[in-house]
Amino acid sequence: MARHRRELYVHCYRMLGSVQDAEDALQDALLAAWRGLAGFEGRSSLRAWLYRICTNACLRQRTGRPHRVLTPDRNPARSDVQDLGQPVLEPIWIEPLLDERLPPAADPALQYEERENVELAFVAALQHLPGTQRAVLILREVLQFSAVEVATVLDTSLASVNSALQRARKTVDERLSGAAQAAELDALGEPGQRELIDAFVAAWERADIAALQELLVADARFTMPPLPAWFDGIADVSRFLAERIFALQWRLEPIRVNGQLGFVGYSREPGTGP
Repeated sequence: MARHRRELYVHCYRMLGSVQDAEDALQDALLAAWRGLAGFEGRSSLRAWLYRICTNACLRQRTGRPHRVLTPDRNPARSDVQDLGQPVLEPIWIEPLLDERLPPAADPALQYEERENVELAFVAALQHLPGTQRAVLILREVLQFSAVEVATVLDTSLASVNSALQRARKTVDERLSGAAQAAELDALGEPGQRELIDAFVAAWERADIAALQELLVADARFTMPPLPAWFDGIADVSRFLAERIFALQWRLEPIRVNGQLGFVGYSREPGTGP
């Protein structure tokens, strides 16, 4: 089973929008698979059998739990940079997937192909689907299972699979717009990505609002769960950065997160040490 572990973990993450929930679901699924391995009759591939167990573990885990969301899905944007609201500590926020947390890929091509399918926008859009629609869309569109295989995995009819896929596609398409981040990164190339990273880090660490504005798109958003406040557009984002964020001293370190460029930010209040 070890060679399937990475893709099963990513599948659970897409289904649940949380690294913690994905780890729990995967552990439950692998334990169930181990216990049931003697009864595996080979009527499907081992991979399909494991996906069936994992998908059902995720659907069970979702029962009775709130949807995982991004901040803009929950609250309207704010303009008052002093009022950030009270932290929402219940497990409702989508969690980012650090690339370094993924188990090693058995096939490097698999690692490349999954980049677009763990992008935050896509994972967030999936969370707005009912559980079965979400599973159908992932199994059919991302993992390329046939409709017959998906019907077997979900123990349902072929007609139900096709109907669920049609509804799921419509919902996700309404929530996704523009080019995928993977396509934009490929268009930049490695030199362009390094140039962008260096420019962003330098502007942030010297609190250079004008330089950051040149790097931001017009509809930039700044969110900070578990705080419910978020800011929409260059003007409000810039004001929040100037009045709140850059009251602290920062150091950024680039990382890969959800297959995209990201940063870990370390801050300190004046005079308080490292």
